Amino acid sequence: MTSTERSIAAAEAHSAHNYHPLPVVVAYAEGAWMTDVEGRRYLDMLAGYSALNFGHGNRRLINAAKAQLDRVTLTSRAFHHDRFAEFCTELAALCGKEMVLPMNTGAEAVETAVKTARKWGYRVKGVPDGRAKIVVAANNFHGRTTTIVSFSTDEEARADFGPYTPGFEIVPYGDLAALEAALDDDTVAVLLEPIQGEAGVLVPPAGYLPGVRRLTAERGVLFIADEIQSGLGRTGRTFACDHEDVVPDVYVLGKALGGGVVPVSAVVANRDVLGVYRPGEHGSTFGGNPLACAVALEVVAMLKSGEFQQRATELGEHLHHELNLLVGGGAVEAVRGRGLWAGVDIAPSHGTGRQISERLMERRVLVKDTHGSTIRIAPPLVISKEDLDWGLDQLRSVLGG
Repeated sequence: MTSTERSIAAAEAHSAHNYHPLPVVVAYAEGAWMTDVEGRRYLDMLAGYSALNFGHGNRRLINAAKAQLDRVTLTSRAFHHDRFAEFCTELAALCGKEMVLPMNTGAEAVETAVKTARKWGYRVKGVPDGRAKIVVAANNFHGRTTTIVSFSTDEEARADFGPYTPGFEIVPYGDLAALEAALDDDTVAVLLEPIQGEAGVLVPPAGYLPGVRRLTAERGVLFIADEIQSGLGRTGRTFACDHEDVVPDVYVLGKALGGGVVPVSAVVANRDVLGVYRPGEHGSTFGGNPLACAVALEVVAMLKSGEFQQRATELGEHLHHELNLLVGGGAVEAVRGRGLWAGVDIAPSHGTGRQISERLMERRVLVKDTHGSTIRIAPPLVISKEDLDWGLDQLRSVLGG
């Protein structure tokens, strides 16, 4: 057996089968490139589902982590530490908000946003106890906790995990009329991805997000934007909402906030929303830990320069131009996305998304499929144009173009 085969066999024997990874075993990575245990190099065109926006082993982030490792890594929230206030201040400023509630994973942040909206609804809006409702969109992906899969429309994510948490109403994504009809006196929030990632990088119709902002403001409902995957530079702006000059009441952040180094997530809002919490009502042992704060502070500093947003804009325009040339040739049915983020629908005659991903892997390019026929392309924002073009060449070759 090869080293790859031994490693995969051991994983199959001793880990739960909750993922179906491609058969590559990564041992080292730098920038946009990964090297497997056999010494083969691969171009990373997924970037950890946008957790690695700044590339593998980004020196600024690694140096920030190493410096903090020598000082203190965890105090729990039982005590203050000297990186916490700066992190909250800088992240709040980046978002144009007043307060931050740090957590670890994206799912934890979404759960925190749900709890925040309900508490706000009861304590501020005056919704009767136990009746708070949150409106969400079909085809959403916000995580995999019991509560979150309760409002998923993906049966693969939901099956055998009931009974489900009540308090959610699902409407079609991009349909303002359906959203308006769902709002009532008990509605405390609308929770949406500005671009739906797991669904295949679905961009809503122009005017949809401003319409959501208008309706929620008129009805006294919180607009919660899940920018875990779409935010922090991926689409060419700091947040995907920025493309339509929309400012939600609540940002939910994660993935790239930890720079691919440590898990960091956060809920960011003004004091009139996050101020509803009192000590003991919510928390996390590792949320806002010193190591996480040190890395995330460097992420915020990098985003403040605008460099990565600009790269995502320029390279994203090139990416979408090249991908759209494939539409109509028989192999690609549609391309969607924004910035350095694309969903590519493969014609059934050319294979499934999984099969195309495996063929690309054989040509040393790593992407991942979703919903059967779609592959997602989201390289690190540090990728060079030359490497991006090489990856696109491999895609064209796989598709017979």
